[in-house]
Amino acid sequence: METPATLDIHPDNAIVWRDDALYLLDQRALPSETRFVVCNSAADTAKAIKDMVVRGAPAIGVTAAYGVLLAARERFRADAGDWRRGLAEDLDLLAASRPTAVNLFWALERMRRLIADLDQLDPVPALLSEAERIHVEDIAANRAMGDLGAALMDNGPTDIITHCNAGALATGGYGTALGVVRSAHAAGKIRRVYADETRPWLQGSRLTAWELKQSGIPVTVQADNVAASLMARGEIGWVIVGSDRIAANGDVCNKIGTYALAVLARHHGVRFMVAAPTTTIDLSVASGADIPIEERAADEVLACAGVRMGPDGVDAHNPVFDVTPAALVDCIVTERGVVEQPDAEKIRRLMAGA
Repeated sequence: METPATLDIHPDNAIVWRDDALYLLDQRALPSETRFVVCNSAADTAKAIKDMVVRGAPAIGVTAAYGVLLAARERFRADAGDWRRGLAEDLDLLAASRPTAVNLFWALERMRRLIADLDQLDPVPALLSEAERIHVEDIAANRAMGDLGAALMDNGPTDIITHCNAGALATGGYGTALGVVRSAHAAGKIRRVYADETRPWLQGSRLTAWELKQSGIPVTVQADNVAASLMARGEIGWVIVGSDRIAANGDVCNKIGTYALAVLARHHGVRFMVAAPTTTIDLSVASGADIPIEERAADEVLACAGVRMGPDGVDAHNPVFDVTPAALVDCIVTERGVVEQPDAEKIRRLMAGA
């Protein structure tokens, strides 16, 4: 691990290709420490994804694309005449790093298609160009989502709630949900962001609050179970979240606790927005019930900052995501347009143009 002096510590610099290596801002250490993890191989990249050095569906996809580049470079250096040998195993290793974020598989498939068209010459220049293109496209998509989402917020300056981290750290840059927040705040439409702390990894308090503070956007951290009483005060206009996978019928899979926020929002008359690129929409799954939900170790729930909180001999239920039914979603904002009151037909029409 190292933080080169030439790398700026900024949310938009969470994924950096520099000096023929991939640098990932270590999100496990924020905000108390800022450091980069250096990846030089597919194995390094897969481990960084699995170990939560990098997280967030779009960021995982961008990182995986660079991981494919690193895998091909390693194979080419070992045997320039047969660099494809063993490459499929490297891609499988990357695919196994996280099961829920569909952007991971989308990026790997895009890189696979390019590999299929390459000749036996050095594959690195073409794969680097494609990985950088995926990265740039993600940032552009986020900025488009930011503008489209902000345009929907026409009820005057308001406070909003967000859950987990769906900002520049979770993407190639700018952010999905926080991209909307950035654009809306710049337009004078947001007074304050309430960031759920997001147990057990505390992405809200560690990452979202850090990002928004870096950007000069007023932010207050709250425990996840405060949202209901806050909404009851009548000052929350929107809940804005990202997504790790959206099913063909508009069901939304996102960080555990999102479903509860959607139920609370509907009860209190608060609008619920999901911001996600079309690469997060998975037409191969009919509904949220078909989305694999990652389960992680019980220790993540039973401990906090490495200190055991729960008694020995007690287990913990630790799903990473939950599914919010489309009926509870007011709008899905993508780079290609907004889907209000999403359903299967509206999602199909959106994706027909994608």
